[in-house]
Amino acid sequence: MAAIISSTSAADAQTSISQEQATTLVKPIYAALTASSPADVRTFLENATTEDWRNCGTNDSCEMREETIARWSGRITRIPNFTFDIQEVLVSGNKIIVRSQATGTPTDPFMGVATDGRSFRLMTVDIHEVSDGKITRTYHVEDWSRALRQLKGEM
Repeated sequence: MAAIISSTSAADAQTSISQEQATTLVKPIYAALTASSPADVRTFLENATTEDWRNCGTNDSCEMREETIARWSGRITRIPNFTFDIQEVLVSGNKIIVRSQATGTPTDPFMGVATDGRSFRLMTVDIHEVSDGKITRTYHVEDWSRALRQLKGEM
């Protein structure tokens, strides 16, 4: 049986972020995800994150900010009505945990799936690490397999 070890350092534990501050800090990330222009994606992410911000889809794989800006900018035409609805914001030391719901209707085949006008709705969970009022790293998990099943009409 594995031991559970807290990764919160003494310095992190001393960082106090209120619920209101946490929500204010993360809103630009979700605005960038749903922005209608590449310029807006860039503006929102540059305002919310550090220059060396990492966006991690796995424990071993993270994108730099410029890579994320390019990827999210490319999604604008593929899912023009992409939305994120923040359901819950929790704070633990210098970390902000966000549970949200993402929805969208791809205009073209998405992840190899013909959409036929179908939409998806999925849950996301993100952990944002904060230092000096900026997000330094984000870990995210999305249920894309559920989204693909919805696009195939299996749900």
